[in-house]
Formats: sequence, C-alpha cells, structure tokens
Amino acid sequence: MNIEELFLEAEADIKKNAHVDALRKYETILYDEPNHAPTHNSLGWIYKTQFDDYKKAEMHFRAAIRSEPNYPHPYFHYAVLLTDMERYDELKKHLDKSLTIPTIEKSWVYYRFAIAEELKMNFDAAINYFEKAILNSLNDDKIKDYHADIERCRKKIEIMVNHKEWQNEKEETGNEV
Repeated sequence: MNIEELFLEAEADIKKNAHVDALRKYETILYDEPNHAPTHNSLGWIYKTQFDDYKKAEMHFRAAIRSEPNYPHPYFHYAVLLTDMERYDELKKHLDKSLTIPTIEKSWVYYRFAIAEELKMNFDAAINYFEKAILNSLNDDKIKDYHADIERCRKKIEIMVNHKEWQNEKEETGNEV
C-alpha cells in the first residue's frame, strides 16, 4: 500500500472515530516519509482535539508548515491552538506570515485576527478586522457571519460601558477579575 492510500485510510478512520487506528497509520507514514505534511497536520489535530496534548499538537503543526510551506491546513489549526492558549503575540506573527501564503484564504486570516482582538476585549480593533475579512471574502454566507460578528462586538462595546471599573482593574492587574 502506498503512502497516499494509507493516509486516506487514516482519514477515513478519523471520520469513523477510530482515532487509535488512524494514529497507528499516521505513525507508519511518518516512519517511511518523515516530512509528510498532511500526516503531521492530522496528527496535530488528533493530539489537540483527542488528547489535549498541545505540545505534541504544536510540534506536528509546525513540522507540517516546515515540510510544505504552501499546504494551508496546518496554518489554520496552529492559529486555533495559539488562540486557545492565549499566545496572542505568537498568533499575530503566525497570522502575519499566513497573509503571505498564496494558498491561504485571506478572509480567514483577518477573521482570526478579529477573534484574537475580541477575546482581548479590543472590540474596535476586532470590528476593523471583521470588516477586512468581509472585504477579502467571496462567500456570501461567510460575509453574513462576519456581519453578525461585528454586531456582537458592537453589543459588547455597549455592555462595557457598565463595566469600566472591572475592565480597568483587569488591565491594571493583567488578570481576570
């Protein structure tokens, strides 16, 4: 069986929730072809979503990016991992790099910038990025979603008026209050 067939079988195992079988097949592929980017990406996904092993997930996403810089999928997954871990400085660098990769949908990159800003409660900056996502999108459904995201941020701006003291305390301490 060749690597492509084994990879497709492993992907089918994922869809059947047979993660252990998929894991074994991915490891077999990497034994024969250690720089197989799709396999590293899928292993990263398994380690992040099934085992909550962010260290191994990150290692595999980064290996996929190194192995095949124009392969878009690990950029997406790595951005989500960095967001989940609140590593916003690294996320910004990663997204800036993602903007230079021709195979990556730019509206998605601006969407991830927006999500990071929204999570940091920088709602005006988030709105700005959601608008850039709209400008770079050709998908009407995504554009509608981005408009909804903007409305959510506008509502949060209104709510923040009632929580200025809490926000100031949070900024002063650098902690969640």
